[in-house]
Amino acid sequence: MGTPLTFSDVLRLRPVRRLWIAQIVSVFGDFLAVFAIIAVVTFKLHGTATEVAMVLVSFMAPLAIVSPLAGVFVDRWHLKRTMIASDLIRGVLVLALVFVHQLYVIYAILFTMSVVSAFFVPAQSVAVRTLVPMAGLMAVNGLMSQAQQGSLIVAPSVAGELVQLAGANSCFLYDSFSFFFSAALVMTLTINRPPLRTEPTAVLDSMRQGFGFIFKHSTISFVILSMTAGMFAMRCFGALLSIYVRDVLHSTAAVFGVLNTLIGVGMIVGTQMLTRFARRIPQQNLVVYGLGVMGAAVLTTAAFGTMGSAAAGMLGLGLGASAIFITATTLIQHETPHELLGRVMSCLMSLVAGAQVIAMFVAGPVAEMVGIPKLYFGSAAMLAGIAVVGSFKLPKVEKAEAAKVG
Repeated sequence: MGTPLTFSDVLRLRPVRRLWIAQIVSVFGDFLAVFAIIAVVTFKLHGTATEVAMVLVSFMAPLAIVSPLAGVFVDRWHLKRTMIASDLIRGVLVLALVFVHQLYVIYAILFTMSVVSAFFVPAQSVAVRTLVPMAGLMAVNGLMSQAQQGSLIVAPSVAGELVQLAGANSCFLYDSFSFFFSAALVMTLTINRPPLRTEPTAVLDSMRQGFGFIFKHSTISFVILSMTAGMFAMRCFGALLSIYVRDVLHSTAAVFGVLNTLIGVGMIVGTQMLTRFARRIPQQNLVVYGLGVMGAAVLTTAAFGTMGSAAAGMLGLGLGASAIFITATTLIQHETPHELLGRVMSCLMSLVAGAQVIAMFVAGPVAEMVGIPKLYFGSAAMLAGIAVVGSFKLPKVEKAEAAKVG
């Protein structure tokens, strides 16, 4: 694959710059809209805790359910048209939130937007593989992650101020604009996708081919399992972090906000470090180390129960997550044949989204039965266990693959 390119190397490529700018504008708009919806449901519609939680469930569940089917069509359809159509449809849908005040209509709009996103996300990943040299995939995925994490840090406070000063509709209008802006930038790209090497099969057969490739490819199976486990642990952790701050740290909402921010800071710092480590450490091993760091971070938070340990745990969680998510995405883009990439990325998106939905439903009841610290200990053990399995399994995989090449 060659020496990994740096961020400045890939930003010299005009298509990468345009995709990155579109990502920054669009993702920031998405976070603004989601936080504005939560504010509307909480303070204007006086929603219950369950009704507020359903905002996130409405947005995540379709990604878990629809993504494997969407990947089949992404592998067949024109990439550029798919991305543009997805942006335009979502731009119109979020604009409808300006005129909607019924809770279940809001859920329906979020659900539909998520269905459309299930087509856009894998299409964008395939486009990145098409536009970027193999040696630049790690850096580009890092840039995309930085755009997301930077938006996650900034958007809550900006959304709060906008809702307070100009109303939630200002957030929805910006998000709608961001989708149209993204579509306009994608229109300027030239995406020359390699022709399919095989004739399209029936939809169910195509889905089976995607899943079959994952299960037969040991490295891909491991990184997908790692990413799914990492997201499950993060969502279990995040879902109860406010309760942990209140009941264990005996602190305030302001501290809860700062701790959430530290996760994003950790991911941004980890992203900056990844391209350097990737020059010396095999990418599969970076995933193992990321799992270990995440497990240690969760363990530190649960074991000591102090403000300092919680802050260190949040930073560590972000560092480990960046190693897992960016490296796993890059490995999948590198190892997967072009004609299967949409399906494989969609399967990954489905599993990650499903893990988040399950975690949101599981975390509360389990914590009530055994307590938050024990739930965190269990999450740490799960992450460490997968890391140990990977540390023994991956070297064998590499030797086997080297033998095949030889």
